[in-house]
Amino acid sequence: MSNLKNFLFTSESVSEGHPDKVSDRISDMVVDSYISEDPFSRVACETLTTTNKVVLAGEVRGPEIKENDLIEKVRHCIKDIGYDQDGFTWKEATKIESHLHSQSSDIAMGVDSSGNKDEGAGDQGIMFGYACNETQELMPAPIHYSHKILRLMAEDRKSGKLKNIEPDSKSQVTFEYVDGKPTKVKSVVISSQHSADVNQTQVRDLLRPYMINSIPKFFLDGFNEDEFYVNPTGNFVIGGPDGDCGLTGRKIIVDTYGGAAPHGGGAFSGKDPTKVDRSAAYAARYIAKNVVASKIANKCLIQLAYAIGVSKPLSIYVDLFDNDVEKNKFVAEKINDNFNLSPRGIREMLNLNKPIYEKTAAYGHFGRSPEENGSFSWEKTDKIKAFLK
Repeated sequence: MSNLKNFLFTSESVSEGHPDKVSDRISDMVVDSYISEDPFSRVACETLTTTNKVVLAGEVRGPEIKENDLIEKVRHCIKDIGYDQDGFTWKEATKIESHLHSQSSDIAMGVDSSGNKDEGAGDQGIMFGYACNETQELMPAPIHYSHKILRLMAEDRKSGKLKNIEPDSKSQVTFEYVDGKPTKVKSVVISSQHSADVNQTQVRDLLRPYMINSIPKFFLDGFNEDEFYVNPTGNFVIGGPDGDCGLTGRKIIVDTYGGAAPHGGGAFSGKDPTKVDRSAAYAARYIAKNVVASKIANKCLIQLAYAIGVSKPLSIYVDLFDNDVEKNKFVAEKINDNFNLSPRGIREMLNLNKPIYEKTAAYGHFGRSPEENGSFSWEKTDKIKAFLK
């Protein structure tokens, strides 16, 4: 984020019914399906969703899973999200194709461990992790509250409490920062698919409580209602994959920090944890969160770099944003001493060989609560002591 002290900063989120998120959910369902059968399965699955069609493609190595079983699970994902519309439904009208095939032997050779060679990274690339003390979850405020608006909407839509609102939604929150800290909300945008039975005034009345209930009151003091935008283009009845084609991996900034930190470019969904695009980004967040939770710094950025087939990271970069060279050096040393950042080390440290990925596909991979089944293990703050001087 900028070195400016006073500025406006905006982040957006998209709901689980957004076409790209439908694709992410299905791809992560495929990952979980294989890992459920064999924790060391290899999966790289892309999903395309469009009007009454879903296409799966990619590479897998693992147990035999019947195509019909996968297709039924795809239908369950669509049904759970809430789609049963003329142009996109969980029922037979939506055609589902699977083009998954065996993983390349060349890639497998580079990644597999053998003899004295440890398991290598599944690809080259750079991954970033970030944390800051703007929220209790140690996430940037704009993305955190953008996610929360849509998550609460989805919960009430699914329970039946929120009627006439359909699955495809987007949110956007702009914060005013003073002296580098978020002080108040400047504007909020919510665009949501809705039934033909309601007009835009009614949609605004339905959605306004979600802004109020998602954002702490002190951030909304003096909020100008003219800066609350609901469906600015007007009608939004046709939505989801019927309104716009969806693809896996197109919402990487929504998935991470809302633009408040750099991004290495690799998407997460559809990839098993040997892919460092996913696992190393989780590890970098884990480190950054524990650094900030230790209160040694108000914010922390970590970069990790990998080469395909090589187990150790090529570089580890730390920025605590306070120009304290000795403190940065101290944190870098503690990372080397306390974290095994090889692909295998990350998977074992965070217990990633579990079917825990489908629920990461919407409302962000970070800032979530760790769960007993191992989901969101990278959000734990159990390494604080490593950074206490």
